[in-house]
Parts: sequence; C-alpha cells; structure tokens
Amino acid sequence: MDTPLATDLAGIRLRNPVLLAAGTAGTLDEMADVLDLSRVGAVVTKSITPEPRAGNPPMRVAPVKAGMLNAVGLANVGIEHFIEYVAPRIAATPTTVIGSAAGFSIDDYVRIAAEFDEIEAMPAVELNVSCPNVSHGVEFGADPTLLADLVRAVRAVLTHTRLIVKLPPVSVGTPHTIVDLARAAIEPGGAPAGPNSRPGADALTLCNTTPGMAINVRTRRPLLGNTTGGLSGPAVHNIVVRLVHLTHTAIARDTGTPIIGAGGVMRWDDAAELILAGASAVQVGTALFADPAAPVRVARGLEKWVRTQDAGSLADLVGAVAL
Repeated sequence: MDTPLATDLAGIRLRNPVLLAAGTAGTLDEMADVLDLSRVGAVVTKSITPEPRAGNPPMRVAPVKAGMLNAVGLANVGIEHFIEYVAPRIAATPTTVIGSAAGFSIDDYVRIAAEFDEIEAMPAVELNVSCPNVSHGVEFGADPTLLADLVRAVRAVLTHTRLIVKLPPVSVGTPHTIVDLARAAIEPGGAPAGPNSRPGADALTLCNTTPGMAINVRTRRPLLGNTTGGLSGPAVHNIVVRLVHLTHTAIARDTGTPIIGAGGVMRWDDAAELILAGASAVQVGTALFADPAAPVRVARGLEKWVRTQDAGSLADLVGAVAL
C-alpha cells in the first residue's frame, strides 16, 4: 500500500483515509450493491447494542437546507444476531471493518467490546458515546469522569482490538470542552492496557451529529417522528474543522493519537480541510445518501491534492495548516 493515501490508523493499515461512517452504510456491507468497497479505507458497522432495537418512529430522516436530520434511534440487530450472522462475513468484506458499539451502561459497552474482540477479522471498535437520538446513553459523551470510567472498563476487555472513541460536537456554553472529553478518552487514568500499552483510546472520531430540529410550517408538526434528531452534512462542517484543530493541537498531536474527522465531507476539499486541521482520516456519511460514489471521488481528489502539495504522503499534511 505504498501510495500517497496509504494510512496508518493507530497501527491499522488502510489503503486510503476515507471511511464510511457508522449508521450510514448498513450493518456491514450493504453499500456493496452501489459502491466498490475495495476503494474505501474502511467501513464502520451499524452501532450494535446488547439487545435488538427497532429504533424511533418514522419519519427518521429529513433533508434540510444545509444537510440532513436523522433520528434513527440506534436501530440494530443486537449483538447475538451480529455475532451469528454478520461476523462470519467480515473476513470476506473487501475493506477494513471497524465495529461500532453503543449502549446505555458501562456493562452494555463492555459486553459489545468483548464480543467484538473475539472477531479476528475486525481490528478496531468505535465507541458511540454520543448518539443524540436516544433517551439515555449520551451521558458518557458529556461528562469526562463518566467517559474515563467507560474507557477504562472497555480497555480492560480488549486483548488486541484498537479502541476508537467517537465524541460529540461540544458547543460554546457547555461545562466541558472537546479537549476535556478528548483528554478523558486518551488519558482516563489507571494502568496502561491494550495492544500498544495505551491507557485509553488509540484514536478519536470527531464528531457525532449535532442535535437539531425542523418543523413543517404548514402542518406545524416536527419533520421527524422523534421531534428532534442529529444534524449532519455541510451545516456542521466548519464546526468540526475547528474541533479537530483544537483537539489536535491541545492533546492528540503530543500523544500521537490519530483523529478521524467526521462532519460534512461531501467533496475532497472538505476532507482536505479536516486533514490540515489535524485529522489522519475522515468519515463520509451524509454524502452517501445523496451519492454513494462520493467516497471514491473524495479519495481520488485527495490523491491529486497530495501531489499538488509536493507531499510524499497524506500523513505529511496532517495538521499542516499554516497559522
């Protein structure tokens, strides 16, 4: 994989830095019907919980002026179904597969992580601690102390699997900053554990969707069955660029913790912005709903961009914004 886009994500070698975000590409490989998965760096599975979930009532997805609102509500098949019917197909998936774990208690996350750790073909687990579309479960992504407790507990059951923590977009006025949460995920305290002696996360994903709402002014009813949902797409892109930059410069750069930038990557230059801000890889989500071929175009554009920057590889441009 000696190409300009070959990416080392916490020791996991990816053919390129373009990942398919959790919840946007099916449970595993459903996007293969419309997208050659061998041309993306990785796919993140649907967020899996201990028990199956039907999710929120319709409507679950609504287009808005600068993106999309969704309130799927963690609908998924549950861990037992995943292990029996989905996990055996992972090795044959033509790209790297990262498992997404969700839950409503530390025990929930630990159970999913332990089950994922048994899947040899899946090298990493992403903890979804920040889904805004359920009544419980976001607390871990809002409180650094709770997050550190969760990370320590999950880290203890991972024998070889890399740990990625997906954080929420922290807005002005909240008691904790994105750096507070990142530090809790990376340095939760306690003895180092895991495959590379890190005490906490091997990588971070920034960020999950931003809570939002839309109303049909004719019917006076919310567009989503859940009333509110998560806003994604171009509307949040520049917010995420800033959060990636803050986290990279404050802690991730010094600790060698790669960041996966997720927020409004519709074109290659959106991805390039996140990389210059400090991301080592990006996730594409909302763009898949508009054009499933978008990730391939993003990767192709990034490769051309790396060459125009006279860089030997994409890694040379991570955090290279000129200030």
